[in-house]
Amino acid sequence: MSVFTRVTEAELVAWLRDYSLGSLLELHGIAAGIENTNYFVTTSNGRFVLTLFEKLSAKELPFYLDLMAHLARHGIPCPAPMADRHNRFLGELSGKPACIVSRLIGHSLTRPETTQCTAVGAMLGQMHIAGQSFGKSMANPRGTAWRSQTAQQVHPFLNELDAALLDSEVAFHEQHGLQDLPQGVVHADLFRDNVLFDGTRIGGLIDFYFACNDSLLYDVAITVNDWCVNEDDTLDPARTRALLAAYQEQRPLTDQEAELWSVALRLAALRFWLSRLYDLHLPRDGEMIHAHDPGQFKRILQRHLASGSDAVWL
Repeated sequence: MSVFTRVTEAELVAWLRDYSLGSLLELHGIAAGIENTNYFVTTSNGRFVLTLFEKLSAKELPFYLDLMAHLARHGIPCPAPMADRHNRFLGELSGKPACIVSRLIGHSLTRPETTQCTAVGAMLGQMHIAGQSFGKSMANPRGTAWRSQTAQQVHPFLNELDAALLDSEVAFHEQHGLQDLPQGVVHADLFRDNVLFDGTRIGGLIDFYFACNDSLLYDVAITVNDWCVNEDDTLDPARTRALLAAYQEQRPLTDQEAELWSVALRLAALRFWLSRLYDLHLPRDGEMIHAHDPGQFKRILQRHLASGSDAVWL
């Protein structure tokens, strides 16, 4: 989340006339993240999050908004899109597609423990099950073609060793896909800052704007790569097994998924190494931008390569 597009209180007051959300009390920009413009909005009727979409088009957005509405109806604590007076989730503000969603309770964690990884694993499994009845689908926009194209774009900024590692991994995953594993709707970005804890329970899963259809194991690997890494970028066995065991209680993992676990971990690390390299070296202009260190996911990838098929599993 960032602020690329400035919205004034007067502009928002006018925009909110199409909604039954009460009068505006407070508007506050959110600095964290790098994809969209986000604001906390407080009205006389409650607390919300306003998002202006900087990359996604109005044609792409119904998938994400309808998915959040679907998951919320099925008991997943995710932002519920607010419909305007014409029953539309999506509007336009400052020339950008925009929506306003419920603001969830809780706060994100920086140092998760085993019990919290257990809660995240269970919730991810529940989300995957709830997603099975969602009627829409979207291919992963950060799949094979995106990896190849993005690797070429960041290549000039890399030293020889990093370029060789990147090329090797992109080529490997072109030949070793996860398409034969169980598929479904995935969050694809369930990092610590996208899970809100209210005490010991999860108060919300947020930022569904990378969601798509892909291997469910890939989503698990993305989550483990953030929630279960130690300071030296290795996987913590206790937290990893706790998350996987809790997930498995919701959706049993298959033998084939076990065989391809190390591949999924590598692919998940590669995806975020690539996107962070791009955001670091080819950033967009923005008023408030929070860029992440790509080196972290390079190191996580290297750890997975060193572990090979001995990656932590159940």
